[in-house]
Amino acid sequence: MLVAGLVASSAMAVPSVMAAPSAMAATGVTCAVPDQRLTELSGLVADGARWWAIADGGRVSRAISLDPGGCATTGERSAPIDPVDVEDVGIGPDGALWLADIGDNTGERDTVAAIVLPSAGPARLHRFAYPDGPHDAEALVVADDGVPLIVTKTVGAAGIYRPDGAPGAGTTPLRRVGQIVLPESTTPGGPLGSAGSRTITGAGLSPAGAAGPGRVVAVRTYTDAWLFRLPSGATASGLVEALAGPPVQVALPDEAQGEAVALTADGTLVSGGEARGGRPATIRTVPGAVGEAVAPDAPVAAQPDAPPGPSTPAALPAIIGAGTVAVLLCGLAVAMTLHARRRR
Repeated sequence: MLVAGLVASSAMAVPSVMAAPSAMAATGVTCAVPDQRLTELSGLVADGARWWAIADGGRVSRAISLDPGGCATTGERSAPIDPVDVEDVGIGPDGALWLADIGDNTGERDTVAAIVLPSAGPARLHRFAYPDGPHDAEALVVADDGVPLIVTKTVGAAGIYRPDGAPGAGTTPLRRVGQIVLPESTTPGGPLGSAGSRTITGAGLSPAGAAGPGRVVAVRTYTDAWLFRLPSGATASGLVEALAGPPVQVALPDEAQGEAVALTADGTLVSGGEARGGRPATIRTVPGAVGEAVAPDAPVAAQPDAPPGPSTPAALPAIIGAGTVAVLLCGLAVAMTLHARRRR
């Protein structure tokens, strides 16, 4: 049974989402990934009869194609661009792969980047700058109009950012256009315990022209995937609107470090995780996930109020004022003492 999440209206000028636990789960391991370059599998997209996968970090901009029948390597796209920390991959409407060089564990990058690998021709490098300081992020999705959206890894209110203009050769400023707030989940797995159930580590979009009843945009955490219906289409603005709606939860239990999610044309959800504890990087599937998520009878819970934001205590101005007076009096006392000593 699927249980849709809860929606929360935002206290800010951007939309937010609060979701609730539910019960659809992955079917189990589909295949172990034999290519050692994908030991730290971090991102997936589905492109027709193949999957494209990327590894976390690295010194080469590379995407590796896999056969869904057994995860065997079937090809690659690469470019001689040295990234900082690639964390996800999206696919544009023209079939170009967008490598999301957006990882920033220490929170000190002035810019992040996307390395675009087209099916033919030279790669493109786009740099972006957040309007509100550095963010660590592991999720990127490219809308049908070619606009990339980045979702930060913030526990609590994860920010949604889009370029403020067409990406070019220079640095394009980003604009915060929304936020997602996910609750804790009881799904086991992941490296961070309960915090990992609210940490967004990947994103995906149903392919254009996908068969079935509809399309969804997905975000995932270390323990679950959350599917959002697309009532207004899959442009960038449509995705932002969808991410403010009620999601459906797909449990992805017992993934040691689950960071990849993709959606196929037949409505299957594909999940991937890094190698950990002697277990190889693995990919597994949830057939029919999209169809169940967009079913008209999928239950949707009531809309609670948004979580309260930080506030200033009512007594704080008085406390500050009293502290200021005390400092001034202490300073005056010291000055008088020094003056008296100089007169002796």
